[in-house]
Amino acid sequence: MTGSELAAEYFDAAIGLLREVRDGEAEQVAAAGALLADTVAGGGRLFAFGAGHSSLPAQDVVYRAGGLAVMNLLPVPGLVGVDVRPATLGSALERVSGLAGTVLDASPARSGDMLIVISLSGRNALPVEMALGARERGLRVIGLTSVAYAEQTTSRHHSGTFLRDHCDLVLDNRIRVGDAELTTPGVPAPFAPASTVVASALLQAVVATAAGELAARGLTPPLLRSGNVDGGHAWNDRVMTEYADRIFYLG
Repeated sequence: MTGSELAAEYFDAAIGLLREVRDGEAEQVAAAGALLADTVAGGGRLFAFGAGHSSLPAQDVVYRAGGLAVMNLLPVPGLVGVDVRPATLGSALERVSGLAGTVLDASPARSGDMLIVISLSGRNALPVEMALGARERGLRVIGLTSVAYAEQTTSRHHSGTFLRDHCDLVLDNRIRVGDAELTTPGVPAPFAPASTVVASALLQAVVATAAGELAARGLTPPLLRSGNVDGGHAWNDRVMTEYADRIFYLG
């Protein structure tokens, strides 16, 4: 198979997954958007967490043109992307029990807020304990994960549970175990992951739903605009000033 054929096959696979989650997760997306809207309308703050590559969809909804200004990243040192050296240390840190509780205690997150936890497998200690600890502290939790991992792999948490077991609502990205969409003769392993594409689309769909839900309630969604359009910076300054007590990526 040629490179161009593989590229087309990957696009087809990604589009197929996006259609699958659009249709199969429609009710969950609507419910998640309503939960975000409830939190914003009630004066709460929004946080997103993901480790390693799962941090990418979390970052995609923070300080983003067209996104909610009150969405904040909940960072864990050494796990925000793949910036830690060696990169394998990040994978090891995900399996450390107790780290999530320390992060939550040091964070501004409080009862009445909402946390989105993103983990493809949902099997490691960190995402499990992040969701568990957040709910214990009075936060509502949305988990974005692949349910297939909970059905086909074993948990690495001492409880034997997965992320999906500790959430108020779960978004299933429908990614198969292994996160690789393509195979071809001469390539010794499956390749071309699609989890980031699907997870980012799911979260943006939830944010879009929340914005529409807030508007339907007669409330103005606290949305940011692009700084590269005329008036964008002035718009964002106004929104950030109005919601300064719910934004933590500025200081």
